[in-house]
Amino acid sequence: MSKTADTALPDPSRWKALVFIALAQLMVVLDATIVNIALPSAQHDLGISEGNKQWVITAYALAFGGLLLFGGRIADLWGRKRTFVVGLLGFAAASALGGAATGEAMMLGARALQGAFGALLAPAALSLLAVMFTDAKERAKAFGIYGAIAGGGGAVGLILGGFLTEVLNWRWTFFVNIPFAIIAAAGAYFVIREPAGTRNRSTLDIPGVVLSTLGLVSLVYGFTRAESEGWSDPTTVGLFVGSAVLLAAFVLTESKVKSPLLPLRVLTDRNRGGVYLSLGLAIIAMFGLFLFLTYYLQIVKGYKPIETGFAFLPMIAGMIVGSTQIGARLMTRVAPRLLMGPGFLVAGLGMLLLTQLEVGSSYAGLILPAQLLLGLGMGTAFMPAMALATHGVRPEDAGVASAMVNTSQQVGGAIGTALLNTIAASATTAYITTHAAGGTDQRALQLQALVHGYASAIWWAVGILAAAAAIAFTFVNTGRPGVGPGAGTGTALGGGAEDDVRIPVVAH
Repeated sequence: MSKTADTALPDPSRWKALVFIALAQLMVVLDATIVNIALPSAQHDLGISEGNKQWVITAYALAFGGLLLFGGRIADLWGRKRTFVVGLLGFAAASALGGAATGEAMMLGARALQGAFGALLAPAALSLLAVMFTDAKERAKAFGIYGAIAGGGGAVGLILGGFLTEVLNWRWTFFVNIPFAIIAAAGAYFVIREPAGTRNRSTLDIPGVVLSTLGLVSLVYGFTRAESEGWSDPTTVGLFVGSAVLLAAFVLTESKVKSPLLPLRVLTDRNRGGVYLSLGLAIIAMFGLFLFLTYYLQIVKGYKPIETGFAFLPMIAGMIVGSTQIGARLMTRVAPRLLMGPGFLVAGLGMLLLTQLEVGSSYAGLILPAQLLLGLGMGTAFMPAMALATHGVRPEDAGVASAMVNTSQQVGGAIGTALLNTIAASATTAYITTHAAGGTDQRALQLQALVHGYASAIWWAVGILAAAAAIAFTFVNTGRPGVGPGAGTGTALGGGAEDDVRIPVVAH
């Protein structure tokens, strides 16, 4: 079978391509957190009201989360390389607009544009990896690097955000994206060669685009609003109900139309479904933790922004080791669930340590070992999850399958921030009410209440990671990848999706 033989001749420039794909992924992931640290300064300079400041974060999350499926399908239809390069250049232009912002409207517009172009380039990046790396061992290494960046990029954003805001000013948290994007776009243009026969030639499903975008925007905005206005707020409830109706209509539409935006076969495979669900839950726990640790270190411990960023380094180191040394080395030897399940449990153990947080807790004695466990566990679990997310899909569906990974991350991030923040705020208020005696030192009480709130929410995060591990053990049942020619084909992994056997050109 001559076409299958193509898998024995991988793209000679694939490792160079990985450098530019990884650079683009780092830019998108760190942009989710880099602006958080710069936000107070930007808010002051641009005169953004207290009520509207959350929109600097929300505008990015809504555009990115809402348009990801559309971006993934555009990559399949239009070509992944082309979509990737256009996404990068658009992201650079939007970043320049944000850095040069003179008022609230310009800033919010720039953030929404960043999110929209991010939704183009993120799924294109992951699907390029999926179609370029065909050997099982090489694939494991490539996804190990990508997984480490996807997991650790948020913490890198905190470090870079703190450094740029303190040493230069908040505008550089936007301008820093421009060289990243231009280098990655130029490199991708000259180095990446997309394999032939992997593009989807069908028409674009417009009803699917409209329903999925509105449904996801309603869902992400519902959680964002719940954080500030409460869960019983009529608009919040309306957004959740609207989202459920829109997404149900989307699923119904996809089951009927000839060329669906998201073929339901991408979701119904138990391995991919298990990956999307467990990854989304893990991100809920991680994003909540980033928020609490940042607050704890700055408000309770009095760390400066740049010190806070560096305090997250052990987690990044753990993620890199877990992803590239443990995950990548074991991925071709053991079944993915035996990396994902234990990985989430090790991360849960790190989270469990953080439930012991107190006002006087030692960084070296508690926070550092907890971060190392979290990083090691997440890095080990993220790596096979990223690789499995596109396993067994037809090449022409690789973009939209990749978009589902990013969607589970974006929606998970929005849910994590809103849900865990709300739990922490309620626990803090309850603690103050219970302990507010006449002679109590108010400052000490406030700090104690904050830490009690963080610890209460972190207990929930422990439970969420345990659920992610249970889902990984239960749903992800594919065997270890075979090694050698054809190793990457769907049939070589014993998962048995109904579309696995239809991948003649590019191995998965």
